[in-house]
Amino acid sequence: MARKSKSETEQIKTLTPEAETMKKAIAGKMFRHFAREVNQATKEQMFKACALVVRDLITARIAKHNGAKNNADKQVHYLSLEFLLGRSLTKNAFNLGVYDDMKAALEDLGYDISDIEETEPDAGLGNGGLGRLAACYLDSLTTLAIPATGYSICYQLGMFKQKIFEGQQIELPDSWMSVGDVWLIPAMDEIEEVRFGGRIEERWENERIIINHIDYTTVQAIPMDMHIAGYGTEHINTLRLWNAKSPKVLEMSLFSRGEYMRAVEQNAMAEVISSILYPEDNHYEGKLLRLRQQYFFVSATVQSIVRKHKARHGTLSNFHLKHAIHINDTHPTLVIPELLRIMIDEEHMAWDQAWTIVSRTVAYTNHTVLAEALECWPQSMFEMLLPRVWQIICECNDRYLDILRSHYPGDHSRHETMAIVWDGQVRMANLSVYASSAVNGVSQLHSKILQESIFAPEFELWPRKFYNVTNGVDHRRWLTQINPRLHNLICELTGDGYLKHPNELQKLMRYANRNDVQTQISDIKRANKADFSNWLRKEQGVLIDPDTVFDVQVKRLHEYKRQLLNVLHIISLYQQLTENPDMDFLPRTFLIGAKAASGYHIAKRIIQLVNSLANEIDNDERVKGKLKLVFLENYRVSMAEKLIPASEVSEQISLAGKEASGTGNMKFMLNGAITIGTLDGANVEMAEVLGLNNIFIFGLTTSMVEQTRRDGYNPLQYYDRNSELKAAVDKLTFGFSDGKSYQDIANSLLIGHMPDSYMLLADFENYRLRHIDLAAAYADREQWNRMAIVNTAQAGVFAADRAIGQYARHIWNI
Repeated sequence: MARKSKSETEQIKTLTPEAETMKKAIAGKMFRHFAREVNQATKEQMFKACALVVRDLITARIAKHNGAKNNADKQVHYLSLEFLLGRSLTKNAFNLGVYDDMKAALEDLGYDISDIEETEPDAGLGNGGLGRLAACYLDSLTTLAIPATGYSICYQLGMFKQKIFEGQQIELPDSWMSVGDVWLIPAMDEIEEVRFGGRIEERWENERIIINHIDYTTVQAIPMDMHIAGYGTEHINTLRLWNAKSPKVLEMSLFSRGEYMRAVEQNAMAEVISSILYPEDNHYEGKLLRLRQQYFFVSATVQSIVRKHKARHGTLSNFHLKHAIHINDTHPTLVIPELLRIMIDEEHMAWDQAWTIVSRTVAYTNHTVLAEALECWPQSMFEMLLPRVWQIICECNDRYLDILRSHYPGDHSRHETMAIVWDGQVRMANLSVYASSAVNGVSQLHSKILQESIFAPEFELWPRKFYNVTNGVDHRRWLTQINPRLHNLICELTGDGYLKHPNELQKLMRYANRNDVQTQISDIKRANKADFSNWLRKEQGVLIDPDTVFDVQVKRLHEYKRQLLNVLHIISLYQQLTENPDMDFLPRTFLIGAKAASGYHIAKRIIQLVNSLANEIDNDERVKGKLKLVFLENYRVSMAEKLIPASEVSEQISLAGKEASGTGNMKFMLNGAITIGTLDGANVEMAEVLGLNNIFIFGLTTSMVEQTRRDGYNPLQYYDRNSELKAAVDKLTFGFSDGKSYQDIANSLLIGHMPDSYMLLADFENYRLRHIDLAAAYADREQWNRMAIVNTAQAGVFAADRAIGQYARHIWNI
């Protein structure tokens, strides 16, 4: 590994006592764990040595304060199929207050901390906003000293590593564990057993039914704990990740007979549960594996919580007073029947008592209005894989239907809509709403849609059960750590109080009209753009000009997020420039990053389209220096940390009523990027706090979308009337310089069943005109820099600390 020369090292100032202690600790870890001197270490070994030092500091706090968490009146258990943590070394060191000491120690040892940081892989425990939100919330729970544990699966591979080959997405294994496992501490004395399959026998004994589950297959759930340090607190929380193993590593009798594959088959079938995030589910085996994953992590989690509770209290009758179990979207819904199963079958509670406890313990956050994301499972799959859970779900359904028949006699349509089991399908969202003490959406608009549309019958029945908690982001990570230049300016102007009290960012408003501060904001953005340009050149071999506008859209590829609308606008700009190369044009670099689910064909075609367009623009001398499009390969948390501080325009352009909230929009706002977006998700609340003169809103509103559908939406009307739109769509059919045509995408916008489902053509013209307004605002540097300051100043309300405070007060009753 490259180290600093001796002359460089000699110029380093004398270390503080804390940095000297850190230096000795790193060197000690290196020798004890790798039998190497520091000057012989690889980058991976140096990273692991630093991580182990940080881990020791966290463990020391756990030992010092362990009793406080155990004695807490109530603990939060946050269940999520994703926790998209990103890298942990910098985050933990910052929160512990030792980052500067580590940086100085490494520098004295001849290493650059940025090189060590780059060695750490992103933990492959999530996919997008859902997992990133869970990670932000775990940080805030810890910082606010709320006793909490996160639970998920210890995926051996992340979703996938994206590679672009000939313009197309290729999915490669995301092997993060070989280096990233340094943070994981196995708790081998807390292994749980999860049962699949088999059959249920019932018998009467002492005037009650005894349930006997037989002929099942057992999978061991091994807890791998990752400890989370909070900022400015001694408090430590834990992320518990369950790793799947078979109780039998090897079937010796089969192995002895030479049947080697069969001998390890049982172990392989168990381990596949924790092998990969979101296996493709467009076939039966994929669906079955997803259901196995969900029950595996839920069952292990509930057993662990119950076991510890009984050891402390001796009874489950007070369980709801000591625990708040939160299910992050519908993936952990099986916590409800599993907790009922344990209380009824193992603790011999009566149904009514068990139901009262469970329904006062569990709360549910909905994250979507898309019908396909409101999970439903085939009844036959439950009967085969989870026979006892199936029986309990049926009992829940029967009792729920009794309530509905009592409240709405004869209203069979309502019964069908609200039922948990209907027509051979198990509806997870309906079970979650029925059994939870609280149900919340994640933006004001989203919660309104839930109450008035998605769960309107349930809201009518239980109006006091529904809440809104708008999403929030970890502002310490997504501003302080990733944008140190902006952080230093904020501290210079207003102090560092915003770190614990994010609303103090509003103090920046008093500087919004000061020319000297506007100039500093502009200089910071230019420096960040230069940094990202240099990084992208090294990472992807792509050259971009930091003196052009950086217009960014990065998020999971889904049609409703409308990356295609962005592409049509870029095609239109390109066509204008080629027709009139001397036109007055604001030079722009469009940056698009997204992963498409491996089985999502149209999404993968849109990625290919982006790359075809980027290639044509890149090879057209007429637009050089004026227009550039780059697809950011393998977009991930660590890339976002470099990109967001450099971004100037944030594209948040989903169809109104489709995005639950968004968190990327908040991160860009926090770093002074200006949003162009629809009134969708949290954009609505951003517009409220910013005022419409500091954000570029366009497009149909939710009510307008609904009315347009009722009136009979015809995208051909927009296509025929708008020559620029027609030319952009026709370009898809005519093709690009690489010989590729995208007529299938054009057809999806114009013909067939429900063409242009997400109304790109209806919003195109307003989107185009707002981009013209945006360009004019950018040309007025004083106006633009003032807008950037206002965006950062008003972003405090979107901090995760605020959101967790609301959950604690209104939903968890902590």
